[in-house]
This record gives sequence, structure tokens and C-alpha cells, in this order.
Amino acid sequence: MQNAIQAIPADPLQSSAHMSAQVLNIEHVCRGFDKNQSELLVLDDVNLTLHEGEIVGLLGRSGSGKSTLLRIIAGLIRPTSGNVTYQGKPLNGPAEGVAMVFQTFALFPWLTVLQNVEAGLEALGVSVEDRRTRALAAIDLIGLDGFENAYPRELSGGMRQRVGFARALVVDPTILLMDEPFSALDVLTAETLRTDLLDLWNQDRMPIKAVLIVTHNIEEAVFMCDRILVLSSNPGRVVAETVVPFAHPRNRLDPEFRALVDEIYAKMTARPTDAAAKRELQPGSWLPNVSTNLMAGLIETLAAAPYHGRADMPEIARTLQLEVDDLFPIAEMLQYLGFAEVSEGDVFLTPPAQRFAEGSTQERKIMFADHLLQSVPLAARIRKVLNERPGHRAPRVRFEQELEDFLSDSAAEETLDAVIDWGRYAEIFSYNDKTEIFSLADVET
Repeated sequence: MQNAIQAIPADPLQSSAHMSAQVLNIEHVCRGFDKNQSELLVLDDVNLTLHEGEIVGLLGRSGSGKSTLLRIIAGLIRPTSGNVTYQGKPLNGPAEGVAMVFQTFALFPWLTVLQNVEAGLEALGVSVEDRRTRALAAIDLIGLDGFENAYPRELSGGMRQRVGFARALVVDPTILLMDEPFSALDVLTAETLRTDLLDLWNQDRMPIKAVLIVTHNIEEAVFMCDRILVLSSNPGRVVAETVVPFAHPRNRLDPEFRALVDEIYAKMTARPTDAAAKRELQPGSWLPNVSTNLMAGLIETLAAAPYHGRADMPEIARTLQLEVDDLFPIAEMLQYLGFAEVSEGDVFLTPPAQRFAEGSTQERKIMFADHLLQSVPLAARIRKVLNERPGHRAPRVRFEQELEDFLSDSAAEETLDAVIDWGRYAEIFSYNDKTEIFSLADVET
């Protein structure tokens, strides 16, 4: 059943370390969204080239526009400015020969595995006989032979994601886009699927010429990719590029592998030369909704042995089984609050954090309240408004509308929810979710 796919000529440079012809070229791409007569910039001056025979990884924290960039490449949305060239021609609209695998499996639950894989071919008008032959070949290639008549509910998460890969490969794509394709899987299943996919790629058994993968997992990027691009956040810009020099298969325990992981962590935590100015939050800054339990937990972990106040971020991520998008927001918020510093891939506690780790519950609350009011302008503004109002009460919508001058609706909501959680913990205000009213009362009714 593999012949239908294997018959496609393999790129002779697919397994070569040398770059071949350009498949995709992105020049000075910006993408913004209108927001109250101004533009909220998501991507800013992004440049990227994808060659035949390479896997390129996109790393970046939330707000870096990685998924937006994938959708531009797929032709689903257009850039505000800049140029996208696909196979030598300007990209206008959905691109033929570009397939995507998503984080969520996105299968039709009422269709069998075979019917799910055939769905894309049917939409393209492929004949019944041809699409059946190609779908069976893709299912066999991806390791699902024998499950053609199974429904998604009968499959494990890893098997459902294999269906997603088969559905992407069956259309014979030139570029395969992958948006965190392994993040919804358990560790062992994800590792098996990564390895199987790399085996097919390195054996020239897939029709695709290039792969672009969005991931939050730095080790995954070093394990799979030939090049890795690091994007900054709000807006997204390419701030670093790393060529991965290792041949496949790669050994995660190799000292050179570990050193490269550390190097990329350092690049992702590096700050511009005007770091002191950048470290301060502004009234309209987006804030991740990181719980106080996670912040306190990281402080306690770092304060204890064997770290004694300082840790290598890759090491602490492995110990706590956290991804980049889990660990970085916690460390960054501790930095904004003055409880930690992040530099060169290391995170270390400040003296106030050491006192926080040793304090009682009430002492921690008092310290957190002091740092919150000093470091987070939105928290200070809510407290100031409540102090100034005769009834010491204010509606949520007042602050949400102020945030929406700077942020998208969803980002404004997330930011305000974060400050509400922190303010409640610090006991600097009370909030009633039912009435959506802030107050200084112990209990708002």
C-alpha cells in the first residue's frame, strides 16, 4: 500500500545538510489587527526562508505570533505588509501543496479513520478509486494499517494524531506545517511519534519537501530540526537563528546536545541592552494568568537544595516537567515582581524571594501585596480608584475598557483575570465574579 506515496520522486537533498532550492520566502512581513483606530501589531518585520530538505522550528513564548505566521504561510490570512513567495510565486489565498497538522486532533468523530484521511482528497475532487488508494497508502505509511474502519473514539491520542499526519500527507504536500503537533500527547507517545516521523523523513518516504514546526519544547526542536528560529513576543520578531549541526539520530544525553539546549534557553531569556527599561510593566502590558501557587512553588523549589537560590532553566524544566510556555511566564512574572532574575538561561532568586520562601502564609501575603502594588500598574490603578471612590467600589468593565485600548479583547480579559487572582491573594481588594464589582470590603455582596 505504500507505493502510491513512495512513487513520488524523493528529493535527493532531503537528507543532506546542504540547503537546496527555496520553497518559501518571507520578507519583512507584518501583521496587525485594527484596535480603536490604531493597530495592534502581532508580527513585525519577520523574515524567513524555507529550503527543500530541511525541518525548521519556530520557538517563542505566548504572544510571539507563531500560529499567526503559520496561517499566513498557509494562505488563510494575509499579512498587513511584506511579501510571501511560495515556489517562486507571490502567495495569494490558500496555498496548494501546503498541509497542516494541528495540536488538537480535529478529526470528524462520525467518520472512520479511512474516511477522515479521504476527506481532504474528496474536497479536492479526487476520484473515489484514486482517493481510496492514496488514503490506504498514507494510513499504511503512518503505521495505522488495520485501523481503517475504526472511529476516532476507539483510538488513543497518539493514534488520532497519526490520523492527522496521514490526512496531511495524503494530499502530497510540498510543505508540512505543524502547530505543536505533539503537545497534547503524553511524553512516551510523543517521543514515539516524533521518532517515527523522523525515520520516514530521513528515509525519503514522505512526499514533502520541507517542514515548519511550531513548538514550545526546546529539546524537541533540537531533536528534530535543522534550523531553529526564536521569536520575541508582542510583537513577534525573529531575534535569533540557530543551525543544529547534529546528524540523525540524535542523542538527548550527548553533552553537545545539552549545551545547545542551554544556548537556546539563553537566547530566549536574553534581554535587549535597554533591559532595565524593558523590565518595567506598563499600564497596558499583557500579563499571563500565572497562579500565585505556581509562583510560590517555583520560589520554594529554587530556595531549597540542590538549587539554593539559582538553577539552570533547562534543568529545572526537566525536574518540574514544564514546557517553555509553562516555565517562562512563571519566571518572568517573578522577575517583574522583583522576586527573581532571569539571565543567560538561568533563574535565580532575589533576597526578597528568599525571605518569602521562609515566611509564614500571612507574611508572604504582605510581601506579595507590596511587590504587586509597586510592580504591576494595573493592580495599583485598581487599588487607587477604589480608595478614591466614596463607596470604594468599581465595575470590572471600567478597567477592561482601559486595557482594550492597548490589547485585544481576549488579552485584556486574561490580563484583568490575572490581576484579580493576584489581588485577591494579596488581599488588596475584593472582587465579586457574579456582579463583576471590585471593592475594598472583605466580602463583596
